[in-house]
This record gives sequence, structure tokens and C-alpha cells, in this order.
Amino acid sequence: MKPLFELQSADVRFGRVQALTGVSLRIQAGESVALVGANGSGKSTLLRVLHGLVPPSTGSYQSDASATQAMLFQRPFMLRTSACNNVALALWLRGVRWAQAKTSALAALARVELAGQAQQSARTLSGGQQQRLALARAWALQPDVLLLDEPTASLDPHAKREVEQLMAEFASGGDGKPVTMVFASHNLGQVKRLASRVIYLEQGRVLADLPVKDFFDVERLRATSEAAHLFVKGELV
Repeated sequence: MKPLFELQSADVRFGRVQALTGVSLRIQAGESVALVGANGSGKSTLLRVLHGLVPPSTGSYQSDASATQAMLFQRPFMLRTSACNNVALALWLRGVRWAQAKTSALAALARVELAGQAQQSARTLSGGQQQRLALARAWALQPDVLLLDEPTASLDPHAKREVEQLMAEFASGGDGKPVTMVFASHNLGQVKRLASRVIYLEQGRVLADLPVKDFFDVERLRATSEAAHLFVKGELV
């Protein structure tokens, strides 16, 4: 089966900073992949490479051109307009007529339980509501692949549960179309709940790439990477 993404010995440099080193991986349709590691390990850079925002300095990157993608950043940008317009504009930029874009935007907001805030300024929404709005904006595009950078960072427990529930529903195809998901997270409980596969990065290198059950199996993880084992134990910062 042709992978959605394939990296071969990919390096990414920003001036003198080496953000990724020798990354080789494949991601297939239907996977739910968690990227874990300390701050600065390369998770966000890898997501941007997968989304085509950052080209490798060396090595190769290939993606399935037929698969549509959407990405949520850690702090999603909200336009100075209503929640409804924030979603509708994304559709309009994809070529959807404005009247249909507004109708689809309202449906997307209802999907994330923000119908009551449709006409509210997006920038006045709470952090959890803004993250759900960002998910609605992505879901409205009907992507095959959803890339998320720390989607629940800085949210309270209730807001985290709401966002996690939406992620799980999108990945499982609760709306009729399963979405391949790649997300960065520091929350190992979240990783256990949502991921089918875990990739551990340290200083821009992939040191472990395992099914989620094996990643949280002490002996299997230790045999793969002592650094990843220490990270899971909370002994490596």
C-alpha cells in the first residue's frame, strides 16, 4: 500500500540549528500516530515537514498528492470575525461558494457543539472553544489527514476531554470517513487513549517508533531505546 507520507534520511536545518537529523519513516492511511519527546525534540518541525510547510534540507519527502490535509497549530489563529466566518472563509478559499460555505460552517460548528457561538467573535471565545473552533474549521474541509500540534496544551481538564473526544471521533470515522491523525503531545495518558503508534524524538532524531502497546511495555521500550524508557518514566527532561 502506498504510504501517505514517506521520509528518507531527512534533515532540517534552520541556519545553525539542526532541527531534524536522519529521519526516516512511513505513515499509512488509517494510522493514529503520536509524536512524543521533550521540548525542542523536533515534533513541531516534523509536523510542518509532513504538511509541506518546511522542506527537508537534505534527504527526501514524499506525500500522497490525492490525500487532503489540514493542520492545527498549538495556538490556532483566529480571524477578527465571527466563529462562523472563521470556518466559512476556509471553505471559500478552497473554492466553495459563499452561501454553501456558510451553511457548511454552521454544520461544522454544530458538530463541535459551538452552534450557539456561531455569531460570536472568535477571539472572545475561551481557549477550549477556540481549539474546538479550529477543529471545526479543519473538519469542514473533510481532510484525509489531520495534523495536530499539542492540541490540548494549556486547556483545563474539561476542555481537554472535549477536544480528545472530537479527535477520537474523527480518527474512528464517526462521521463516516476515518481520518489519519498525526499529533504531537506531552500528555502520555492522551497518547495511550488516542494513538495506535508512537514515535519518540530526541534532539531531532527518531529513537523509537513502536505500536502504542509496545511503547508502554517497559521491557520492549527499554530494549528499543533507553532514552525513550527514561522519558516515559519521567526521568528525562
